[in-house]
Amino acid sequence: MSMPVHPSAPGPNMAWPAPSQPAPYPQPPRMAPGVPPVNQSGRVIAEKTAFSMPGLLGLVILLAGLGFGVYQIVNSVNDGRGGVEVQTSVLVGVVVVCLILGQSALTIVQPGETKVMQFLGNYIGTIRATGLRLTFPFTSKRRVSVKVRNFETREIKVNDSQGNPVVIGAIIVWQVSDTAQSVFQVEHYEQFVHVQAEAALRHIATIHPYDNGDEGEATLRGATDLVAAELAQEVGERVDVAGVTILETRISSLSYAPEIASAMLQRQQAQAVLAARAKIVEGAVTMVESALDRLEREGIVELDNDRKATMVSNLLVVLCSDSRAMPTVNTGM
Repeated sequence: MSMPVHPSAPGPNMAWPAPSQPAPYPQPPRMAPGVPPVNQSGRVIAEKTAFSMPGLLGLVILLAGLGFGVYQIVNSVNDGRGGVEVQTSVLVGVVVVCLILGQSALTIVQPGETKVMQFLGNYIGTIRATGLRLTFPFTSKRRVSVKVRNFETREIKVNDSQGNPVVIGAIIVWQVSDTAQSVFQVEHYEQFVHVQAEAALRHIATIHPYDNGDEGEATLRGATDLVAAELAQEVGERVDVAGVTILETRISSLSYAPEIASAMLQRQQAQAVLAARAKIVEGAVTMVESALDRLEREGIVELDNDRKATMVSNLLVVLCSDSRAMPTVNTGM
């Protein structure tokens, strides 16, 4: 009994078509540092100047408009005539008065601050001019400080490039440079800067040794300025999306973690002792060489090789010993 064959089924020498793969989830475009971010509508989010005029002039215009609206209402009511013209005049007067009294277009901008303005959810610009300003009515205004600010990161424990746990902290000096990006691109830009600064500090600490690095290698303790410059660059790249500029970074605290601090202190002390010993031996050898050359040059005493060896041994013991040497007097008896 033959089974029915579906008309779309392949023949005996044909393969079934591969199943269709789902379309990949769209990924957001990766922006290079310094490039303004793009929102979902494809428009570049960047700060622009909003319309505003001096507040005193704007106040005069508002009072004139308010007087015109009141005049329209009073004149229409006292006229006593009906009709479309009177109703229109009253309507215009009511609209003008409600426009002025219900939503004032006046705003005050303090020095070191800006006002980011939105109209019906759309960003229309930023006011940087200080003082009393007149702008568009029915706009929401958000205060954004552009003052220079700084904070100190908490002391974090991280392993350096040699695997030693260290405790490190830094001071970050920053300023908002693009108010539109700081308000619309990230959530709570101040917290964003704090978190990204700690993340960058962790990364910088892991790529450098605390000390005793290879020849020419920058260490956290020995190349503080270089480490601070690298930290400023990395933090700046991380917070560029928020419209923030990093002005300066400094390492505020740096030490070994408590669990290895005593062992590392002993190692540092041993290294210091070895360096001091090497310096003492170098000076002692120089003094012995100088003494032998002077004795031979001035002919004070003639010494054979055995006596020279004995003299060198005695001088090195005296010069390199920690305790005071006790001389032995030979009377020849």
